[in-house]
Amino acid sequence: MSDSALHAQTAAAQAYEELFVPALFSQWTGRVAGIARITTGEHVLDVACGTGVLARDAASRVGPSGSVAGVDANAGMLAVAAALAPGIAWRQCGAEALPYPDGSFDAVVSQFGLMFFHDRRKALHEVQRVLKSGGRLAVAVWGPLESAPAYADEVKLVERLAGKAAADALRAPFALGDSRELAQLVSDASGMTATITTERGTARFPSIRAMVEAELRGWLPLMDIVLPEDLIERILAEAERALRSYVTGAGTVAFPVSAHIASGSKSTAV
Repeated sequence: MSDSALHAQTAAAQAYEELFVPALFSQWTGRVAGIARITTGEHVLDVACGTGVLARDAASRVGPSGSVAGVDANAGMLAVAAALAPGIAWRQCGAEALPYPDGSFDAVVSQFGLMFFHDRRKALHEVQRVLKSGGRLAVAVWGPLESAPAYADEVKLVERLAGKAAADALRAPFALGDSRELAQLVSDASGMTATITTERGTARFPSIRAMVEAELRGWLPLMDIVLPEDLIERILAEAERALRSYVTGAGTVAFPVSAHIASGSKSTAV
């Protein structure tokens, strides 16, 4: 990767950490880590760790007698993660080929990454492989797009103004929103009996512009879609009207979101 490409990835990852983490992701880390039953002294892996918000939560739970590793395919995400938590062992790799021996971890967690894996079944099989006998898995994915109404309305707006490819990139995070399909996928691929817990949350952004700009300037470039500046400004202007029902009395934006957390334990017979 060239220096300029890494710089662009890191800038996008920094924007992700500064806006998306507090607006969307930080509220789920305790729920995922809790379902994984992470405790003092354990060895934990965060797959598709992004900028490391879940890995940092896990590190606070395992303490100095435990360890946390985080893997992600995006070098920019890892650069930001390493700057925030140098004590965590960060590695760049895909989820389909984890660079660890069999039975390395007491728990493996992943927050909002499974839907983007090139081969979800292979990745889940890898998770099972690196878990110790009796080890626990907890994987969070977004619920259906309809459970996040502001995003559903934003997708319609972007599709009308920017086309299907950009809209599909915004739909991608919700690709595993069917809880029954998620349970079947995790059970079949990992060999564990998956339990699905559906949790409700609230997305909070400083303004409509901040919310939509984060998608257009932050998320879409991560999906290799860069819109012209004049089109971005047109979408932002129309979003002020299309999404005004989600503005609170304080002028901020708030709307419901949901997540499915798939969990299971590795059998001693696996």
